[in-house]
Amino acid sequence: MSIESYSDDRHLIDCAALAASLDDVTLLDLRPADDYALGHIAGAKHLDLYQVSLTNSAPEPLEAFLSMFPGLFGSRGVSRERPVVVYDHESGERASRAIWLLAVLDHPNARLLDGGSGAWAASGRALVRVGEAAAPVAPEKGPPTPPPFQAGRHMEILATRFDVARAIDDEDTVIVDVRRRSEYEGKEKRAHRVGTIPGAVNLFWRDHLDDHGALLPAEAMKALYEAKGITPDKTIITFCQGGYRSANTFLALNALGYPRVQNYVGSWGEWGCPASGPMRQIAGII
Repeated sequence: MSIESYSDDRHLIDCAALAASLDDVTLLDLRPADDYALGHIAGAKHLDLYQVSLTNSAPEPLEAFLSMFPGLFGSRGVSRERPVVVYDHESGERASRAIWLLAVLDHPNARLLDGGSGAWAASGRALVRVGEAAAPVAPEKGPPTPPPFQAGRHMEILATRFDVARAIDDEDTVIVDVRRRSEYEGKEKRAHRVGTIPGAVNLFWRDHLDDHGALLPAEAMKALYEAKGITPDKTIITFCQGGYRSANTFLALNALGYPRVQNYVGSWGEWGCPASGPMRQIAGII
């Protein structure tokens, strides 16, 4: 679970580095609340964003969607001035999407804990239960609610349905469907329509994780993607059902040094629904 082999580790941190910097980071636990209560890394704030999704990536709803997150992250103490570390059970989809969102919002230093809480516990480090944590402070005696995170925009790493539509016939772009094969082939229905985006290459997101849920070494991961024609000279657009699993693939490709990677924010939750306007002619099913 070493991240030293990656050419770009700006969005990653390992357990040893986190342990050495716990007092200097804002730590977020993106797992379900019950898992957080049963055991979390000391000092972590809980934040569950799993159902906060977008199914219309037109400009107005997209801006409304993005505008929610500075307040949500800010309520957990996130600021531009302090590094943020986010974790899941493993190098998982929940934490990955939070890191991608923070990158979209132009946070300068947000990192995924490789291997998540599983790696932390396996390394012999403690997890604390909610009952063992400090007692809550009465609202009138506690500090004021933190202000919203002062976000910017880094839209080059976000794809909308309009970007995907333009990319379908673009030889310099590879659209990567990271869902299960059954979703890709239309055997599993999770939206109005089944199938995939025309021309998309299927590579399941978990294929780049090891048996412990950490990222594979760089050379093994690079070979996996290049075998599918997913190469650094192309623009890569990743998608899944709601932009969670594909955010993990986004981070993996970034770690390999791919310079142009975008995560499709609406993913199949948007593309697989009845289209309107010009999208009706280009939305395809296999």
